[in-house]
Amino acid sequence: MNISKHIVDQRIRKIANDNFDRFRKEQNDENKKLSKAFVCLSVASCLDIDIEEAFNLITEGGNDAGVDAIAIGDISDYNFSVVIFQGKYTLDLDKDTNFPANAVQKATGSIGAIFDPNKPVEMNEDLKPRVDEIRSLIADGYIPNIRCVFTNNGLKWNNDGDNHIKNADFPESQVQFVHFNHEDIVNSLQSKKGISETILFSGRSIQEGFNFKRVLVGKINVEEISKLFDKHGDRLLDQNIRKYLGLNTNRVNEAIKKTLLSDKRDNFYFYNNGITIICSKFSYNALQAENWMVKIDDLQIINGGQTCKTILHTITENPDVDYSTAYVLARLYELSGDEGNDSLITDVTIATNSQNPVDLRDLRANDCFQKNLETAVSELGYIYKRKKDNTVAPADKTILSSVAAESIYAVWKEKPIQAKYKKKELFGVYYDDVFNNINGAQLIIAVLIYRYCDVQRKKSSLSEKNPHIPYSNYFMAMFVGKLLLNKLNLTLEKLTHREFDNAKIYFETNKESLFNEANNKLINALKKLYPDGYENIDKRRLAATFRRGDLLELLE
Repeated sequence: MNISKHIVDQRIRKIANDNFDRFRKEQNDENKKLSKAFVCLSVASCLDIDIEEAFNLITEGGNDAGVDAIAIGDISDYNFSVVIFQGKYTLDLDKDTNFPANAVQKATGSIGAIFDPNKPVEMNEDLKPRVDEIRSLIADGYIPNIRCVFTNNGLKWNNDGDNHIKNADFPESQVQFVHFNHEDIVNSLQSKKGISETILFSGRSIQEGFNFKRVLVGKINVEEISKLFDKHGDRLLDQNIRKYLGLNTNRVNEAIKKTLLSDKRDNFYFYNNGITIICSKFSYNALQAENWMVKIDDLQIINGGQTCKTILHTITENPDVDYSTAYVLARLYELSGDEGNDSLITDVTIATNSQNPVDLRDLRANDCFQKNLETAVSELGYIYKRKKDNTVAPADKTILSSVAAESIYAVWKEKPIQAKYKKKELFGVYYDDVFNNINGAQLIIAVLIYRYCDVQRKKSSLSEKNPHIPYSNYFMAMFVGKLLLNKLNLTLEKLTHREFDNAKIYFETNKESLFNEANNKLINALKKLYPDGYENIDKRRLAATFRRGDLLELLE
């Protein structure tokens, strides 16, 4: 018996049972129901997001082009990431079957079609607007970096699957294929245990204690790093806010690999910024002058994860190279793990990861903004999730901080473009602007508005009458928020816990009419932008409209 398979089976059955409305179509088909729940769990585990967020990425069903879920990342440096999921779940937990080669072939065919705007693709209503958005970005000159994840509760695809991938002839710099199964899911579900290891710091190191904390600075051979990651994997990066971007999609990682494989690797120490490690305690033989074997408890790498993973991949793929003279700078901080030092660990992690745009949601979770919002939202009868976790809670009463940020920025701060296309920055450079002067009542109402508009986005009957609906939900939410305040004769500052019940009741009672009025206003703006009729323009152009500032100007 494979215990991991049983853990996953138990979890997906709970997901399906606790979310009846999301599985209404599959209630009479056990296989389809569990397959959908498995895809959802796989997406949440692989992308390190909440179950609710994962549900919003599901596209499986008829005419899904072999795409069970799809996630489109933010735009950065004229690149954008897309993660495609294809899932296969086997009800017989005693079987160890390979991921089907024909499913691999279907997925490669879909990739070849989806990312070529000139090729037709049969798509369902969930997949179509996302493909339109991808093709719109491609038409604007943005380059997609694609990761195709094949997930199952069995083995990797066989040689036939490898041949299908090889025959597709996709550039490795743009398309990667990943196998993700029950063991990977369980690893992500398990509570994070502290990692204790002994690491050789080569040569002379410096150790100093101050402010009741300790620091050790020295150098570590790259092969020592490779062994560490080969043993513990991404558990070493649980607090690292970027984790691994991949060799083929990051020019810095490519440069690291190139240096390690060249005659310049002797100077690798001088080229690289090094790694930062935090721990609860470290010890070594202080009577020894150099080459300390450092015992480290609760080890976590909070900066330099890209360097470490690239070292691992490079050495694994090129084992015959002599790496004995390649070292990396290491800073080891002994920080107490008690609650009083949570903010210090957060500050250190943020400060040492400031060179690239990052998703800081978990790291912001312990600041006063988030804690106060959690309390305020709780007082109004809702659950505010400051941190990502794998628990399943009532969807209608649970609000993820990521959803709150998008809703607030679109609805109250009137930044629908940034809310949709700069999601990672909502807990980064936009953080203060998003949450400043926001109370619990405003947060909940914004989320209710956003969720309602997002539900309308998925209704094919509305999309047929109003072609903008699949792409305009953030703009619609902004307009509904404006209309709601106007109907209540309130300013945003006056929307507090005292007015919460009235605002919620009015919205729930009149949300359809508010949505229709907002729709009329948006259509009028689109008619000004496209005097010959917005209904007839190419869907890729229509999707791109909602990334443009001139539409916002017309709406104002």
